[in-house]
Amino acid sequence: MAGETILVADDDRAIRTVVSHALARHGYEVRTTGNAATLWRWVSEGEGDLVVTDVVMPDGNGLDLIPQIRKIRPDLRVIAMSARNTLLTAVQATERGAFEYLPKPFDLTHLVDTIRRALKSQAEAPGDIVPHKDAEDPMPLIGRSPAMQDVYRVIARLTGTDLSVLITGESGTGKELVARALHDFSRRKNGPFIAVNMAAIPRELIESELFGHEKGAFTGATQRKSGRFELADGGTLFLDEIGDMPLEAQTRLLRVLQESEYTMVGGRNPIKTDIRIVAATHRDLRQLVSQGLFREDLYYRLNVVPIRLPPLRERREDVPDLVRHFLGQAADSGLPHKSLTESAMERLTRHRWPGNVRELENLVRRLAALYAQDRIDQEIIEAELGETPSFADAEDAMNSGSDNLSDSVRKHIVAYFDAHGDQLPAAGLHARILREIERPLIEVSLKATRGNQVRTAELLGLNRNTLRKKIRDLDITVVRGSRDE
Repeated sequence: MAGETILVADDDRAIRTVVSHALARHGYEVRTTGNAATLWRWVSEGEGDLVVTDVVMPDGNGLDLIPQIRKIRPDLRVIAMSARNTLLTAVQATERGAFEYLPKPFDLTHLVDTIRRALKSQAEAPGDIVPHKDAEDPMPLIGRSPAMQDVYRVIARLTGTDLSVLITGESGTGKELVARALHDFSRRKNGPFIAVNMAAIPRELIESELFGHEKGAFTGATQRKSGRFELADGGTLFLDEIGDMPLEAQTRLLRVLQESEYTMVGGRNPIKTDIRIVAATHRDLRQLVSQGLFREDLYYRLNVVPIRLPPLRERREDVPDLVRHFLGQAADSGLPHKSLTESAMERLTRHRWPGNVRELENLVRRLAALYAQDRIDQEIIEAELGETPSFADAEDAMNSGSDNLSDSVRKHIVAYFDAHGDQLPAAGLHARILREIERPLIEVSLKATRGNQVRTAELLGLNRNTLRKKIRDLDITVVRGSRDE
């Protein structure tokens, strides 16, 4: 109910005024201050029913106050807000006991809803406060966009759990970075982080790679070999491209998740395991489930907490931060220091980045290595992007003539349905349509690279083993040599 007193601390007078008026309209009593000392005095004297505090204030850090507040008033909820919209800030706020972390700028309606939830939540015994470092760690994830803030909040809320996580996102978005962040900010951070790419392992060797094998288990097994589960014990096992795992291995994985034990290939004695599973895929697992290619029960076991990693085109405001980060990395590795003009940065921000962050990173390293200029201008960016036009550029070119790509595909699909009259096409239409589009895409890409599968995989943003599998499944003939026929 309204009528509670909210203590608001922020050194920005405008924010104090806006927040104060918004909360007053909802019936709350509001006291505001621009410094940490006054906030601490109020809390120490028993005033207020909830605290909303900025992180950076002239006389202190709001995050440092949270453990002190929880120590003397464990039932008092604290909401932290900050313009330093990084993963580390979100994690630190959660670790130190904040009820919620709000990145600036925030929606006032969201703030009011968060306050209501905090006030309604039942009093809980204070949890352990995780020791923190004075200096910020190097950031594993870059970006301050709203889309990335959602990712940061989920990671922060999972720091004290061992829940299984399924990370989805296009190739090149940084799914392994998220998996590493989940590990590094968890209570398993001192344990091993073991990553395995399902698409990079031959199907017949996956079970041996995951669970290990005993000596003599099969031809060529001349000695006992530890599997990834054994190597990851006490830590995190990251299963990348989980959608490429064969069904027989899925069955064994499900059993491990259910029983927390496994047997090695050729072994008899069950082995207990203590690991956290984080999986990732660029594929639609629900579609694979409907096609009978992925176990539904395993899907729900893995998808306890879903994290969708947005493509770069959905967080273009992060491009400048990413560019500066990659330029810094390039300089640290011995490449010349570079900077970009404002127009060059704006051009990069407008690009669609079909290869996502990985494509941007490769471009930045190329700029640092190949160009003599200390300051990269728009002309250079246009030349680089001109060699790798985006889908948006392609669609614009097509629009100048007739239909764009989407319209052309739509016409073919409509004609396909019309050909069936009053009947519906056979089941499995989605997979068939994707197959029809995927085949010419791979064929044209192979032709453009003169049959070089390594370059084609990089061009498409696919793992090389995934590309080889698709070439085999689609029965595509690979011809090395000239593009001209």
